[in-house]
Amino acid sequence: MLYLLPKFYVNTKNENTRSFCRLKRLVLTPKFIPMKLKFLSILLINSSIFAQQKELKHMQIPRAKKIETPLTIHNHTRIDPYFWMNQRDSRDVLDYLNAENAYAASYFEPLKPLTDELLNEFDKRIDPNETSSPFILQGKTFQYQNQKGKDYKQILVVEEGKSTVFFDENERATGKSYYDLGDWSLSVDNQKLAFSEDHVGRRNYTIFIRDEKSTKILSDQIKGTDGSIVWANDHKTIFYIKKDPKTLREFQVYRHVLGTKQTADVLVYEEKDERFSVSISKSITDAFVFISIHSSTTSEIRLISADKPSENATVFQPRKQGILYDIEHHKTGFFILTNENAPNKKVLFQANGKTQTEELVPHNDKTLIENISVLASHVLVSQRVNGLQEIVTIQLSDKKSSKISMEEETYFLSLHVNDTYDATKIYYVYNSLSTPSSVFEFDLISGEKKIFFQKKLLDKNYKSSDYQTKRIWATANDGTQIPISLIYKKGIDLVKAPLVLYGYGSYGVTIPPVFSATRISLLDRGFVYAIAHVRGGKYLGEDWYENGKFMRKINTFTDFINAADYLAMKNYCDSEKIYAIGGSAGGLLMGAVANMAPYRWKGIIAQVPFVDVVTTMLDTEIPLTVGEFEEWGNPQEEDFYWYMLSYSPYDNVKKMDYPALYITTGYHDSQVQYWEPAKWIAKLREYKTNDAPLLLDCDMSAGHGGGSGISNERLEIAKEYAFIISLEK
Repeated sequence: MLYLLPKFYVNTKNENTRSFCRLKRLVLTPKFIPMKLKFLSILLINSSIFAQQKELKHMQIPRAKKIETPLTIHNHTRIDPYFWMNQRDSRDVLDYLNAENAYAASYFEPLKPLTDELLNEFDKRIDPNETSSPFILQGKTFQYQNQKGKDYKQILVVEEGKSTVFFDENERATGKSYYDLGDWSLSVDNQKLAFSEDHVGRRNYTIFIRDEKSTKILSDQIKGTDGSIVWANDHKTIFYIKKDPKTLREFQVYRHVLGTKQTADVLVYEEKDERFSVSISKSITDAFVFISIHSSTTSEIRLISADKPSENATVFQPRKQGILYDIEHHKTGFFILTNENAPNKKVLFQANGKTQTEELVPHNDKTLIENISVLASHVLVSQRVNGLQEIVTIQLSDKKSSKISMEEETYFLSLHVNDTYDATKIYYVYNSLSTPSSVFEFDLISGEKKIFFQKKLLDKNYKSSDYQTKRIWATANDGTQIPISLIYKKGIDLVKAPLVLYGYGSYGVTIPPVFSATRISLLDRGFVYAIAHVRGGKYLGEDWYENGKFMRKINTFTDFINAADYLAMKNYCDSEKIYAIGGSAGGLLMGAVANMAPYRWKGIIAQVPFVDVVTTMLDTEIPLTVGEFEEWGNPQEEDFYWYMLSYSPYDNVKKMDYPALYITTGYHDSQVQYWEPAKWIAKLREYKTNDAPLLLDCDMSAGHGGGSGISNERLEIAKEYAFIISLEK
């Protein structure tokens, strides 16, 4: 179903809910959006609007056939005329999606000059040979690199100051309409590389093995996995996860020995409770393989000795309903991050051979502990205080601590890759809405810090000081203060400025205020950009999440509307020019606010939106439904049914004027099935009473994250914002 973070956020994976990505120690990669308004652009926009109107008069508006299907539960019947759209690959479904795509293409054709202009701006601003910060894995230094004219990344290995290509995604993607490199991992002796690939967009990965001496791909192929890879210490055993073929739930952990067939692989663990999914990782000490079993509210971890991979897994702490915990291994014992009697979490230590624990970091009502990392000499605590991120380093010898934070009103701060257990230096990432990303090196002994790597734009004229960033607080209907991060170019007339407001508000995910090179094109055109940190995320701690889920989900939607109202009232924008964007669960937010406050939005972009809430959550045969009961509730229970029905966007479409809507989806989406946005737009076409643009763009070769490759990604961004800019007459 859900959990798509905005494209500017991260590209990491671990999808056990309708979620995002995996690699626990991988680099966060901001990938944002937006645009820029010159006189030429205004001329192009105005002329294109007239061309669109003329062209669309001759283009038949898609109309889906209606087959009234009764859906009855709790003595209540809903009539769904578009239920038939779940017949994947049927001729009627394909014809309808093709008709919608043709209609959207005709709308965007006159906007091509603007779209091309935006793409050209992106290219002039972003280095086509851009490299990531170096990072160390298993004693080797790696770097990601883009290459001019190529759509996918290369992984470089850096030795003695010289970079060579270690892995080229472009070679692997040749001839494929979709390509995603999931996980990659070297054996402990660095002689074998295991990597996983998805060629469809359904997040169903095949694992391949490459011999590092010969660079040949071995005959081993492990199919039907979630893409995760963990090596045992014998250099020949791999642990991986299989998905349920129907629900796509990650539920089985298998062990594979190189040179054997997949049919001979051993089932290590199977989770039978459909509320739970499994994930795997390895301790920084290389001593243990962790099997993490987790739902939204409860977790359990099992351990396997990485030196004895054929042994059975042992339970670290049996699951207890409502208790979430995670562990990190230190050679002297385990550090435990837990919410037991600590909603915002606390950190405990359990010494080897002991059952009792001691408290290292106590619970704090005003401090949310998000993650911990362990090194030989220190524990690193990533926490959030009043919404702002901090890193605390705790020296184990004397428990002395040091805090890393920033002075800006709103920013992003996170640990970088720190994979060396005996390290005395750590690396962390900092950026903000106006400041490009930097990686800092911090000396744990001396306390000294220095810039290790800084991302630079090709545009030498860009200055962070030309832009104003702020954090302001709006008042919700119930008096709660809602934090908003925003940015705009200094000197613009705010009272006349259009505003783009982003929202998510589910799963406890906090949308970070990160820098985006593409967003500059929006800011330079006079737009204000803002993120509403609504309830349902964890910006202000666990309570902030709990007050935006289950029977309090409505707070997510009203917070977003209140944030828009406040920005307009305080003259941060023109009240008639407010645009909203959200994806996946954020697409649910878009659908809800379109129904609840259609007058507030000039336009809405809903990316892969979860909009058919009740029908989807009643269907346990489609991917990931049961595990989501702990996020939304189970509509088989009558109270949840009626509450969910009260806000489900599809069920609440009304005969009224709607704002302009641009809806995107992927035919192979495994989290939000394509038929949800398809049904929604069909019903909107039937019910809406005005002629505002209404478009569905279904990528027939993509999944939840959109098309693959840099070209597709940037084109999607340019089209979304060309849609918005074209509405600014």
